[in-house]
Amino acid sequence: MDEAIVVGGGIGGMAAAAALGRAGWRVRVRVLESAPEFREVGAGLAVTANGLRAAQVIGAADGIRAKGYVVRAAGTRRWDGEWLLKAPDGDGTRMTGIHRQRLHDAVAGVQEADVVTGARVTAVEPGMPGGERALVTWNDKHRAWADLVVGADGLRSMTRQRLFGNALKYTGFSCWRAAAPDTTLDDRFAMTWGRRAEFGALRISADEVYWYGYVAMPAGQVIADEVRAVREYFADWAPDVRRLTATTGEVIRHDVWVLARPLPRYTGGRVVLLGDAAHPMLPTLGQGANSALEDAVSLGLLVPAGGDLRAGLAKYEKARYRRTQRLVNRSAWMGRTGAHLGRGQWLRNTMLKLTPPRAALRNGTRIFEWTPPGSFGA
Repeated sequence: MDEAIVVGGGIGGMAAAAALGRAGWRVRVRVLESAPEFREVGAGLAVTANGLRAAQVIGAADGIRAKGYVVRAAGTRRWDGEWLLKAPDGDGTRMTGIHRQRLHDAVAGVQEADVVTGARVTAVEPGMPGGERALVTWNDKHRAWADLVVGADGLRSMTRQRLFGNALKYTGFSCWRAAAPDTTLDDRFAMTWGRRAEFGALRISADEVYWYGYVAMPAGQVIADEVRAVREYFADWAPDVRRLTATTGEVIRHDVWVLARPLPRYTGGRVVLLGDAAHPMLPTLGQGANSALEDAVSLGLLVPAGGDLRAGLAKYEKARYRRTQRLVNRSAWMGRTGAHLGRGQWLRNTMLKLTPPRAALRNGTRIFEWTPPGSFGA
């Protein structure tokens, strides 16, 4: 029957629905989303070259460009605004700053899918390729059989829970995020490092800027006034940081958790995981959504409808596991040498100042190098 169920209607889930639709899973691609309506949280992000390349494969790249704003990586600063590593004018990796909801809309708009909102998945029976089909239960009463189940249900994935468990650990950091009205910030994106903290801002439209503040904080801390707290936290940082926090009227904050240990694999039976359900990573690389887009497109290209499911899932595993675990490890390394660093900042700062900017930028762009494993219809 070639029926697929996608658990999770976020960016990765909708990209998977689009990729599977293009791969011939046309009888039914059903998306189960626990929220009553789609609302991508996180304010904004940067779609880097690899994410845009994946979006191109499913026909979403033009929509992303139209809904976003092209920015360039400018380098790294100290908390007071002093440059530690600055890209020469005209250099810097290009990326597209975009509001998460607009990115979701661009991805969701390229493929029609049977979307069921308010569907909290409560059980998954993975089945077996060549044998019994998978069975998904949601809201404790609705059930559906599927030839393929895609777990794109995020950090606390019920799908992953069924296959491997959900052992998580707190990173020690929480992240404020906001989209603020602004027309003064230029097209440069810079990381600004303080003691166990990082601030970044990038333009997402002609009159909006997305910013984040990633700071050390106990898990589950309750703050009565988040806006006041973020302004006080960054009160002695660079003038542009203070300006953005001062003009922000609403912020969101999420504690940052990751897996306690890497998964042994991303597949089990007829079930496959992608995005944060498979490989949650620190936000220090900005590759969460971009790697989810890569996952989704790879799944569609490597697991076509009517093909050998076992072989296709094995190809997906081979294509994605090493790549994404390298991103997970690289993001952790970036955290240890950047935002997570307490003592030793002076040594890191000195080393950055001595690094040739063009060499550093070339090394940094390697993480954005990715080629889709084929093309639809090939």
